[in-house]
Amino acid sequence: MIGSIFKKIVGSKNDREVKKLRPLVAKINEIEAGLNGLSDDDLRQKTADWKARLSQIEDKSQLAAALGEILPEAFAVVKNTCRRLTDRKTEVMVREHPLLWEMIPFDVQLVGGMALHNGKIAEMATGEGKTLVATLPVYLNALTGRGVHVVTVNDYLAARDGVWMGAVYKFLGLTVGCILHDQSPSIRREQYNCDITYGTNAEFGFDYLRDNGMATRKEEQVQRGHYYAIVDEVDSILIDEARTPL
Repeated sequence: MIGSIFKKIVGSKNDREVKKLRPLVAKINEIEAGLNGLSDDDLRQKTADWKARLSQIEDKSQLAAALGEILPEAFAVVKNTCRRLTDRKTEVMVREHPLLWEMIPFDVQLVGGMALHNGKIAEMATGEGKTLVATLPVYLNALTGRGVHVVTVNDYLAARDGVWMGAVYKFLGLTVGCILHDQSPSIRREQYNCDITYGTNAEFGFDYLRDNGMATRKEEQVQRGHYYAIVDEVDSILIDEARTPL
């Protein structure tokens, strides 16, 4: 009874975590409003400048601090890019079907993006735009130049999201790759060398095993390292799929 009353007054742990992020949401929206006057090239230049600076930082704690410092502006850049794509009625050709871009991150999606960047699980209902949420921390961490993996449950989603969400990344000057089951080692190596790489847990996992079990020379390996990953459908991949060992 006492615990229930306390929870109503101060909120659950999840409520408190979200409340901590609210001031950053206001800051992101304030910065984003100021980006409207920039040209597309000016907006892209921010990506180039951040990549040049962050790629030189080797210490992990210093890199984490630097990412935290630019997070509000980086998230604002993604949101402003989404606004430009929406305002211009941009069509993205996804799996041979034109999709009109009409997504601009809401405040709840900004919170979800920050939670993912901080290594937490963000649970969202169907239709709340979790695919768009991932673009925020994916872009931020891709600025390090170390590569970001987005792990999906099947090849269709990997190919779809790589092109669909790739519209944002490419607009900002980042490269996007996708790992599919029938690709040759040379193609896989190219995809892994992109700033952002989409693929399934099985493809990423087997490539890792081949690199560390079958490859006898560095030149035969396809992956370039493991810096940051976002797992889509985390319950499916880390619980259901985990029953089937690679």
